[in-house]
Amino acid sequence: MSTTKPVASPEDAFLQPNDGVAISFWIISIAMIAATAFFFAEAGTVKSHWKTTLHVGALVTLVAGVHYMYMREYWVQVHKSPIVYRYVDWSITVPLQMIEFNLILKAAGKNVGSGMFWRLLAGTVAMLLFGYLGEIGAMPAWPAFGLGLAGWAFILFEIFAGEAGGSAADCSPAISASFNNMRLIVTVGWSIYPLGYLFGYLLGAVDDSSLNAIYNVADFVNKIAFVLSCWSCAKADSEIKGEALLG
Repeated sequence: MSTTKPVASPEDAFLQPNDGVAISFWIISIAMIAATAFFFAEAGTVKSHWKTTLHVGALVTLVAGVHYMYMREYWVQVHKSPIVYRYVDWSITVPLQMIEFNLILKAAGKNVGSGMFWRLLAGTVAMLLFGYLGEIGAMPAWPAFGLGLAGWAFILFEIFAGEAGGSAADCSPAISASFNNMRLIVTVGWSIYPLGYLFGYLLGAVDDSSLNAIYNVADFVNKIAFVLSCWSCAKADSEIKGEALLG
């Protein structure tokens, strides 16, 4: 016997003009798909050593776009935070973004070891795992929050003071500028997520509607703008080397 609760009317199963959060889910999902098409197309216009960087960036927006289509339907139907979908999305896209730090330095000719990626991955796993366990109640919320912050802090240390930060210090101006933009996104943009956990989940000071609208805007910046920084770097470096060959 079905236990599905019927909707009041057929249109309730679709976007409503007064549901700004649902509309933001829709906009972000389409923006992610459009960004994916753009990055895959642009990969054909840069030097060969940058192609993998843009391909991985396109995977970031592709994975996010697919998950946002599910998240928007969950919100429209249930009107609750799609916690599981968000963490599944982050568990794939955030490690891919950490790979981007490694790829951008290798494309610049830096001799970076695999240890840098594994350290960034370890910080990512800690940040997401403890955040998720805290939000679903599998462990006490406040300790989980602290351990998740520790994972984020470890990532920041690596990209500013660790091997990644040191390797980026003497790159070309275009690469240094893009790398700094990526670090800024990981520092400022990612701060939205622990703040949402604190004020939304732990303190209950922010309702689901406001929290999801903020998360959606944050994902737009933290994913699309992040990969745009990689694209900008790849284009600038490819043009400089192309002009050098012509000269």
